Amino acid sequence: MVGKKPKLATGKEEPTAPVPREHFIPIRQSDLIDRLGSQLQGLQKGPFDEFSRLLAATFHYEFHLQMSKLKNAYATLDPDRDTLVISDAQLSLRCSDRVDVTTEFFDSAVKLLERANFSRLSQADIEATTHAASDWGVNLQVDFELFDRLEVYARGDGVGTKIRKRLRNLYRDEVIEVPVYQRLVVIFKLRDGTSLGACADSNRVYLKLFKGIPKIDLDMLLPGTRVKISRLDQGKIILPTLSGIVLALIKIIKGVALLASATAAGILSFLGILGGTIGYGVKSFLGYLRTKDKYQLNLTRSLYFQNLDNNAGVLCRLLDEAEEQEVREAILAWFLLWAKAPSRGWSEQELDLAAESFLEDEFSIQVDFEIDDALQKLSRLGLVRCDHLRRWTALSLEDAQTQLDGAWDNLFQSNQPPLTRRAG
Repeated sequence: MVGKKPKLATGKEEPTAPVPREHFIPIRQSDLIDRLGSQLQGLQKGPFDEFSRLLAATFHYEFHLQMSKLKNAYATLDPDRDTLVISDAQLSLRCSDRVDVTTEFFDSAVKLLERANFSRLSQADIEATTHAASDWGVNLQVDFELFDRLEVYARGDGVGTKIRKRLRNLYRDEVIEVPVYQRLVVIFKLRDGTSLGACADSNRVYLKLFKGIPKIDLDMLLPGTRVKISRLDQGKIILPTLSGIVLALIKIIKGVALLASATAAGILSFLGILGGTIGYGVKSFLGYLRTKDKYQLNLTRSLYFQNLDNNAGVLCRLLDEAEEQEVREAILAWFLLWAKAPSRGWSEQELDLAAESFLEDEFSIQVDFEIDDALQKLSRLGLVRCDHLRRWTALSLEDAQTQLDGAWDNLFQSNQPPLTRRAG
């Protein structure tokens, strides 16, 4: 119905609120470069494509160095490792050394997540999800005491749509809006002495990457959770059990009276009543187990198609996304300064506005462009200049390509540190 406010998964009507802008640019690097190149005329497109390729290769090399460091840091913590541990230092890791290695890896992983434009969720954010579940999720209870360290990061704070069927709607398709995290990463190390089965090791660090997770189902992604049976299912278990106990007690009293007669028929009747009572209790318990299995099956079905990657694969995917983001920011900022800015250049604020307007006009997306980070990268590579009035200009295409050629050669002549993102 036109004008009706959308319903969330909770069934409540809420006012439509603008989706907060994020730093992440949800466009493939090659698509952005193609769109920028399409605005050029004549012989400029070829050199621009070559400049873009060289800029992307420079970032790729630096991220390759970062990947090597992360893989080495994760080597002794990876639960999926299938290679031999050769290093004496790795073989002789003491408890205190392992704590240092784990802390170092967590710190590196957190920095990588921030570079890939993920935001940290606090324990309070996680606990808030344990009080409800969506129509596709499971209501769970989280034991935070299981974790030596737990980090949860999310990106893409948006709204998705799902279809549900309910009895009160005669099981017709009902489209509802569900607040979701487009991407969600969970990193955890279990506390020493924690037992979650043969597959869980407190000496390892686990990484999980998911997509399209409803916010109120975030707790489903954590290990060691306990299913909280709904009141309806509790009633299905408790009420029949209580009524059965009452009826059984009445029959037992009658059986005792029969037993008092000390006849063979009385004894057999009493044993029959006792066996029936025990059987009823077993049936109620099995019903409880079936209800728990139903919830576990719902959990498995919910996550089967939402898991994107695990452990070392998460690091590879995050590094690739962070690399693409760095290239997108740098190439867009340089192009706008080179092709759109006046000869006197732009201030930082003018360039920021131009980048955000370009993305909205060309791709219909609203992004909080990280202008300071983009200019920092371009300045480090010598592709832009800033005058005393804090106005920025870009090198000409020919000079920029020459500058990148020199920077590429220097990568193999000195030990350049990987790209870093400014704090904040």
